[in-house]
Amino acid sequence: MFHQQALRRLSRSAADETFLNPVLPGFNPDPSIIRVKKDYFLTTSSFEYTPGAPIYHSTDLIQWTLIGHALTRKSQLDIKAPEPGGGVWACTLRYHSGWFYLTTCVWDRYRPQDSHERAWPRGFYVKTMDIWNSDSWTDPVYFDQPGFDQDLFWDEDGKVYLSTTYRKVNRDPESKLKDQAVHICTIDLETGNSTSKSTLIRESHVGSGVAEGSHIFKKDKYYYLFTAEGGTESGHSECCFRSEKSPLGPWEECPSNPLVHNSTENEVQNTGHCDFVEDTEGNWWAVCLAVRPTNTGSGWATSVFGELYVLCHGRYSC
Repeated sequence: MFHQQALRRLSRSAADETFLNPVLPGFNPDPSIIRVKKDYFLTTSSFEYTPGAPIYHSTDLIQWTLIGHALTRKSQLDIKAPEPGGGVWACTLRYHSGWFYLTTCVWDRYRPQDSHERAWPRGFYVKTMDIWNSDSWTDPVYFDQPGFDQDLFWDEDGKVYLSTTYRKVNRDPESKLKDQAVHICTIDLETGNSTSKSTLIRESHVGSGVAEGSHIFKKDKYYYLFTAEGGTESGHSECCFRSEKSPLGPWEECPSNPLVHNSTENEVQNTGHCDFVEDTEGNWWAVCLAVRPTNTGSGWATSVFGELYVLCHGRYSC
């Protein structure tokens, strides 16, 4: 498991580096990260702004350079109603067999949030073999699954799994929770079509009842499922589960959950929505969303910097 490390704005040491959090300040929420040889690439949500899906590059996880965007053409991104908080959500960046894949969705009708008029998006992916060239990303291949926070996982047997979050089908009509849960299925990567029934693998009763931001990895004999829970406000957290059988589960919950959670007593808050990467020395790192609200002395005022990206060091053990 990954054991929690405190996230502070103060300088701190991990591995052989000393650095300041946030590593990427300002508007850089929902980070997703990969390593290809000695190069790290990262993307974040871009919401209602264009171009969409910024791509950053680093060789040390600390100094990042914006090298382009994955969604630059109308054929890739055509937001019909640019509502605050809508648009491009929680991109996931992955690398497989020479291709860079970026999965995401676009909310065209997001507000009012408590209305049944919200139109759930279809997710999609774009891909490229040259991540340095923004023009090289393909047009979208759409999934036939609705939802948000899409993640792709390639298993050793060649199957490709899509996990995504949408509202439970068989929910209690009297429920006061949002009941948005992580579902998974296998897909035909060429068409985006499902090749198996969608299965619910994680629902949350924490906070607003949302399990999102799913990422699946395999390490040694275990599959690991990471989820962001509690909503992206003050109850935000990151949880972990493992399965020895398959990405469909059954899943065993980590006894240390939540792995990451900062309360309203901390200077850095709302931590969660993590993604993970192993460096060239075998060290594990987590990138996650956070906010830095302003301490007025009598309470916390909304952060003018929005959601940003922080980095923390982790330790893996079975």
